[in-house]
Formats: sequence, C-alpha cells, structure tokens
Amino acid sequence: MNTLTRARAIFAKLGVRSYSGRVGIIGVPFDKGQRKVGVARGPETIRAAGLIQELKVLGLDVRDYGDVSYGEENIHDVNNMSHLSDVASCTSRLSEHVRQIIQDGRQVVTIGGDHSVVIGTIDGHIKERQDVAVIWVDAHADLNTNKTSDSGNVHGMPAALLISELSDYWPYLPGMDWQKPMLPLRNLAYIGLRSVDRYERLVIEKHGITAFGIEDIEHYGIHNVFHMALNKIDPHNEKSIHVSFDIDSLDPLEAPSTGTPVRGGLYLREAVHLMEQIHRTRRLSAIDLVEVNPQIGDEKDVRITIEAAIHIIQAALGHMRRGLMVPKGVTDMPLQTFR
Repeated sequence: MNTLTRARAIFAKLGVRSYSGRVGIIGVPFDKGQRKVGVARGPETIRAAGLIQELKVLGLDVRDYGDVSYGEENIHDVNNMSHLSDVASCTSRLSEHVRQIIQDGRQVVTIGGDHSVVIGTIDGHIKERQDVAVIWVDAHADLNTNKTSDSGNVHGMPAALLISELSDYWPYLPGMDWQKPMLPLRNLAYIGLRSVDRYERLVIEKHGITAFGIEDIEHYGIHNVFHMALNKIDPHNEKSIHVSFDIDSLDPLEAPSTGTPVRGGLYLREAVHLMEQIHRTRRLSAIDLVEVNPQIGDEKDVRITIEAAIHIIQAALGHMRRGLMVPKGVTDMPLQTFR
C-alpha cells in the first residue's frame, strides 16, 4: 500500500473528509479582466507547487479537469468595459465546467486568473444549486459598473454583474445573454474589505449588504466575523456555500505577488481559520482562488504567495493544523503526512 493510499485510509477512518471527499480542480488562465501581465500563469504555477499532491495527502479523491479554453467571439465592447468579448466567452465556458464538476459529485476548486472569472463560477453554481450563499473574501468590493469604474477593468465588476438587485444598473451587454444576475443581496457577505470606492460604499449601505471590513475583524475577531456573516446569509444552515477568495485579501507581507495589493490585510493565520470554519459547515461546494500573479515580485515573493494560496485551499478542504493521532495498528505512516 503506497503512502497516499495509506493516508486516505487513515483520514477516512478518522472522519477527516469534506462533505463528499471528492474534489474537481479547474484552471482559468485568464487575464483580460485587468491590465497586468502574469495573472494568467496563476493556475500552472499553483499546480507546479504541488497543490494536487497536497490535497491527495488529505485523503481526497482529486480530479484535475484541466484549464478552460474558449474561442473569442466577435462582440463589440461596451463603453468603459475592457475585453468584454473575452470575459463573456471565457466565463460562459467556465460556468458550464462548474456545472459539470458539481454534477459529477465533486467540490469545485477554481484557480484563476483574475477575479472576473467568478462571473462564470458563481453563475454555474447557482444554476446547479439555486440557493447559494457566497462569502466574498477580498480587499475590494468589486461592485463597480462600467459607468462608475475608473479603470474599465472587469475584475472590479463581477459582484455587480452577479447580483440580481443590480441588474438595472447595467446597459445591454452583448455576449452575456447566457448570464442573468441570480445572486440575491441577502445571500452575499464580504469579509476583509479595506479599499472600497465611494460608489461601492453607497451600494453597500443603500442595499444593506452584509460586509465586514478589516476594522470589524480587529474588533470582533475572524471567528466571530465569519459566524456573524454566515448567520446573516444562511440563518438556517441549509444553503450551498461558495467562497470567492481574492489573494489580495491577505496583507501584502503574506501575499506580495498580486496585482492590486492593499496594506493592512488579513494575516494568513486568520484566512486559514476562516477556511477551517467554512469547511466545518460541511456545505462548501465551491471555492475560487484568484489574482495570484507569479510575474510580480521576486522568487521569494512568488513562493510566499503560492504557499499562502495552497494553505487556504487545503484548509477549506479539511487540513487540520492540530495534527492527527495515528490510529492503533498503523505503524508505517510517514510523519510528513501529518505536518
């Protein structure tokens, strides 16, 4: 019996599993939602650092579905909305992939790519599970529209595109007919905000969106913030959970290789605890890990950022920092399995 087989058997015996124990990974090497070169290399770099092996050590049944590919359509751009054709085509294909992975009975792990890709992941999740609670972990609210954005970068707009109550804020978007805003505001909670535009703040306050900034985390602690957020968006503990995790929610000291860093962010310890709590709900169906850019910073910066990304995904899928006791009768289990 090889190491991974023994690990799976022991973890299964101890009950250390996600709600299904089956995971599907989909890479989205997409960078058209913003202007910095390199974020499209996020999936290959995270895979190369050993993500799949690390998840298999948890006893998970992991299937890599490869990367999303798409054919660009001839779509006219909308004013102040860059690369709409690419965004529409990529996210449409991604939505289909997410639906397939869920239909296969697996939790979805999506590796970006920039944050615009979650238009597809959340769309696919909602189409499969209908009532979905979204925990958006980010330094930014991503609530701009083409009329309010200073940059025209779509990675600052995905939440506004997904929220059903904001559908009237948009003009007709060619190529996006497949996507209807289906995420109710009551099902969305932000955690980690600290760089929110004036218009985004207005939307949050006007519509009463559940939003916890870094100041709230400092006051209440990440444990309490998570449970307050979940109680607001899933009071009966019954919804399928989707985590959209932007690596820039972490402080740049923890994750320097990202395109829009903001000082004063989450510690990795806080992010891992958050993911552990989400895992313990046994209702996590999908997680996005986006905005890792391995072409920003030096080799050390990239290594720190990639390691943080893998720690976050591991915690969401069942890794335990406390370690595990080896069951009686098992004498040849390598210690590194329990690191």
